[in-house]
Amino acid sequence: MNIYTKKQIWKVLLLLGALLIALASLFYTNSIVERLANEERKKMELVAEATQRSISAQGDISFFHKIIVGNTTVPVILANAEGQVLTWRNLDSLKATEDPGYLKEQLENMKASRAPIEIPVFGSQKQYIYFEHSVLIDLLAYYPYMQLSIISLFIIISYFAFSSSRNAEQNQVWVGMSKETAHQLGTPLSALIGWIEYLKTSELDPSVVSEIAKDVARLETVTDRFSKIGSEPNFEQLSIKKTIDRTMLYLRSRISDKVEISIQGSEEITTKLCAPLFEWVIENLTKNAVDAMDGKGSFAIILSQEGDRIFIDLSDTGKGISKQDFTKVFKPGFTSKKRGWGLGLSLVKRIIEEQHNGKIYVKSSELGKGTTFRIEF
Repeated sequence: MNIYTKKQIWKVLLLLGALLIALASLFYTNSIVERLANEERKKMELVAEATQRSISAQGDISFFHKIIVGNTTVPVILANAEGQVLTWRNLDSLKATEDPGYLKEQLENMKASRAPIEIPVFGSQKQYIYFEHSVLIDLLAYYPYMQLSIISLFIIISYFAFSSSRNAEQNQVWVGMSKETAHQLGTPLSALIGWIEYLKTSELDPSVVSEIAKDVARLETVTDRFSKIGSEPNFEQLSIKKTIDRTMLYLRSRISDKVEISIQGSEEITTKLCAPLFEWVIENLTKNAVDAMDGKGSFAIILSQEGDRIFIDLSDTGKGISKQDFTKVFKPGFTSKKRGWGLGLSLVKRIIEEQHNGKIYVKSSELGKGTTFRIEF
């Protein structure tokens, strides 16, 4: 299991944990709201019973009105059987005064939300208590959602702050390692260059010396690439095809002869490039393609231009990439190989998008048939 997969598993576990906490909070709050709502109904039923007994004993409803007025939390309306409002409490006083239809509207809303409490009064006459949940219950019902929203906002802000800090730290480590690698390579390279000059004066086959010189030159290029990480690249207006041809000239003799390589496009298509870094991109993508084909197949680089947009399509006939991994392949640590750190495509993306202001993505891929990467400038 690679480091990227482990990170994904941890993210899923943390998300599930947060979801469980949210559900537990909602369940607990809803149970409290339900209990309070039941308590309010019991309170209204006691009011109704007390009123009924008072009326039976005294023949008036003044006592009941006092009970209604004494209620300071629950919106309540007392109405007769004909729907006429007799008294009310904890509603908007201003609207009730200015709008004749306000109390009627509130009464209809209460009828629709819950069954009223019936109060037998004189003979067969009846009155009804209609009520709603108190503001306290409504606030309590919305509290977990507000709480979760605030927590979610805090988590999102913290995540972006942490990611920004982590990326900055990773960039520092990346730059530091790159420059240290370039520095460490400098000393043996100087010695190798001296040995090549010595070998040229010996009776050794010149072709052997030439091949050694090519590899040393390549090491110099690699050292130069690492030294440029974190530094301001030096850009030149270059022919993209010529730059690719130069890279492939070195790679051809070091790639299996069972891989057929083709490069198509005009040498007239140019753009501003940092040659050492762009060559690094082409080299990484080519080596990935050869690995995906297990050293046997075809690899094509097609260069095209539409208006001011330049496209470079790199296609292989390898194993392919599943659609769910189209973006993951560029993440540091993601790899499908048994060996490797999963940094190649991450580096490629960094060079193209951050330093050349371009784009790179998986244009198309089919498992068992191959993959096409596209670079856009």
